[in-house]
Amino acid sequence: MTATLARPEPLDALALARAIEAGTLTCEALVRRLLERIEAREGDVKAWTHIDPGAALDAARTLDRTPRQGLLHGLPVGIKDVIDTADMPTRYGSPIYANHQPAIDAAPVAAVRAAGGLILGKHVTAEFAHRVPGETRNPHDLARTPGGSSSGSGAAVGDGMVPLAIGTQTTGSTIRPASYCGVVGYRPTFGIMGIVGVKPSSPSFDTVGLFAGTVASCALLRDALLEAPFTLPRGDGGRLRIGVCRTARWDEMEPATADALEAAFARLGVVAEVRDVALPVDMSRLAKAQRTVSAYEIVRSLASERRTHYHLLSEDLRNGRLAEGQRIDHTTYVAALADLEAARAASADWFDAVDCVVAPAAKGIASLGIASTGASTYCLPWTALHVPALSLPLPERVEGMPVGLQVVAGRGRDLALFDCAQWIADRL
Repeated sequence: MTATLARPEPLDALALARAIEAGTLTCEALVRRLLERIEAREGDVKAWTHIDPGAALDAARTLDRTPRQGLLHGLPVGIKDVIDTADMPTRYGSPIYANHQPAIDAAPVAAVRAAGGLILGKHVTAEFAHRVPGETRNPHDLARTPGGSSSGSGAAVGDGMVPLAIGTQTTGSTIRPASYCGVVGYRPTFGIMGIVGVKPSSPSFDTVGLFAGTVASCALLRDALLEAPFTLPRGDGGRLRIGVCRTARWDEMEPATADALEAAFARLGVVAEVRDVALPVDMSRLAKAQRTVSAYEIVRSLASERRTHYHLLSEDLRNGRLAEGQRIDHTTYVAALADLEAARAASADWFDAVDCVVAPAAKGIASLGIASTGASTYCLPWTALHVPALSLPLPERVEGMPVGLQVVAGRGRDLALFDCAQWIADRL
């Protein structure tokens, strides 16, 4: 890591937005600052697939001359490279699309522009947002993975290269890199945000995922994408009812990370009504159904690529998830979908007993090496249940690396999730 630079530190997008609105900061000055950081760090972190400094500065100057357009006016945003951009290449992490230039923006990109945001560039992704990673490194330790598949998004926000980023999550592709890179990561309730123009992987689970330096900054991006008035998360409510769900896989946690989470649970127990809760559904059956549906659907999502460019797909993808999905028949797929719907119905009332649930975001800190992006074990149940989840960085680190606390709420309770996350952040 470059010794002369400040340590990786996420930016506060809400504070930057307020400074731009007040006239104490220009978009051009902010973009210049970010480009300087990128120039100094990108050679090591490798978070970007496309960035055009000249175009970014031209766009910033235009925004500085333009009346305020919306919540993100003047704020630079990074975009995961499985999300279409009309003015930048979109390669989906695959050589098949090395020269691909979409004709129109994806829905979340269009929403950013409508809210006055500036698309700074595109972020590295794993191949088709699956498992084969790019070259991105963790900004806190270049020898470690940033997580995936939204690897570049998590790393760029974690390093302070950009204040906000949009990624995706099909199982754990936002929550895990957010935990590894020390930022806030948010996976919304399934279906509430537009994903037209986002390369499909498994349509039964695919969502956009948001990255920011603070809970409030993440809420700002959330509301811009929803084209809703900004709702500032409230951390001043009364004593929360918090359920601690270690899941059935707690014994697989890395000991030091488990200790850090237990310490956080204990501190929350002093200021909140905290009790242990167990998932009301069988974890093994839920995981099996999720994997069945995901494998079956990715085969169909990549039907054309399999037919015309099979040799350009990675060996891992060909012999792994695609081979698995091709062995699943339609009857098995439909049965897995039914199992998932039954699990969602069984868990609906479970969330009524608490204001939020806290759980691990990942089994440990970012692992050494970049050949693997890490396991999605502790994201899978919430993704499968279609509920909103947010990764919140703990103030303490393990071996100098960030640890995320996953905060979860009931289906459709995204605003309440942000209030709970802000309340927890203020007290931890």
